[in-house]
Amino acid sequence: MTGINDYIDSEVKGNDVVLFMKGTPGFPQCGFSGQVVQILDYVGVDYKGINVLTSNELRQGIKDYSNWPTIPQLYVKGEFVGGCDIIREMFQAGELQAFLQEKGVSAKSTA
Repeated sequence: MTGINDYIDSEVKGNDVVLFMKGTPGFPQCGFSGQVVQILDYVGVDYKGINVLTSNELRQGIKDYSNWPTIPQLYVKGEFVGGCDIIREMFQAGELQAFLQEKGVSAKSTA
């Protein structure tokens, strides 16, 4: 299990914004992953999408890593932000953009 944990850890820490999702940003394979992709694209942030469907080990590994039972999972600057509901609520409240700014992640302005 350490192998997959190390891989996840290096992805989370090596990229400013990482989305562990079902499918890819261009072709999400579940509605929740698709919603988060739409939100991230809308706020105009660069992120890396990692398809958990490529391996059962990865799909289980990310749940263990975050201690969060569902996918998608968004990480910003090494910190677990949340899943679809949390991201959607933050976005609708205008908090997601502020959070990204706080973390020094550039997103296009949504003024």
